[in-house]
Amino acid sequence: MIRSLDALRSRLTELRSGAEGGSASVALVSTLGALHDAHVDLVERARESADLVVVASFVNPLRFRTSADVEAYPVRRAQDDALLDRLGVDVVFAPDAAEILPAGIATTRVSAGDLGLRYEGRTRPYYFDGLLTAEAILFHLIRPDVAVYGERDLQRVFLVRRMIRDLFFDIEVATVPTVRSDDGLPISSRVALLEPADRRAAALLPRALEAAASNADRGVDACIAAAQSSLMGEERIRLEYLNVVDPATFLPVDEAHSGRALALIAATVAGHRFIDNAEISLP
Repeated sequence: MIRSLDALRSRLTELRSGAEGGSASVALVSTLGALHDAHVDLVERARESADLVVVASFVNPLRFRTSADVEAYPVRRAQDDALLDRLGVDVVFAPDAAEILPAGIATTRVSAGDLGLRYEGRTRPYYFDGLLTAEAILFHLIRPDVAVYGERDLQRVFLVRRMIRDLFFDIEVATVPTVRSDDGLPISSRVALLEPADRRAAALLPRALEAAASNADRGVDACIAAAQSSLMGEERIRLEYLNVVDPATFLPVDEAHSGRALALIAATVAGHRFIDNAEISLP
């Protein structure tokens, strides 16, 4: 595990220069730590994409509302290290916040713009600016050829791709389909915290997306109505948003939109927040 910027630069230079031809390609998997099965797929996709795999494990304070929220985030370095060692990761970069953000939360930030205030950003207006800022720093430090993300948060993927384009990073984005448990829920650390009744309620969220997809041939209003109807009567679910967006702009589709679209959902169950999405096809 590498904790300092100097050690990171030194190790990457060593690994790159030791490769055949003196120029190994690098894939980056950026995480907050507290790794689970879904991260395994990200690392395996990274291994397929480049010669070297770098996993960043950084609890980015810019992504949280308060310092108390940062401190509450689970840190399991020993378990994470064992998993990444088993997966054969070449570099694990796990810096303290002061190493990456010497100015703290007063640091210069990348702005996600208006789109960063929609959907996930509506309830967490600081989130995407903080996320993009840390990603830009990691891109600058690590200089990856490929960055790998899960498809559970497609808004993140869209905004990272846009930042790469707008700031002229020479980086390819690779994505991995959402890893799901038997009841359809995306695998995350939050799912394990649910009581059985709450988990059954949360499992209605992917079913709502299935209902949206099944009714998409009737138009956007019908698919949203079908998704909402599938959640009715479940008092444990507090729906935050349910939107259908254009993958090219990530803005809500209009009535004239035809073809591929994305249904997005976010809700809170028993105090735990869940997001999910599904691809749908509008007539």
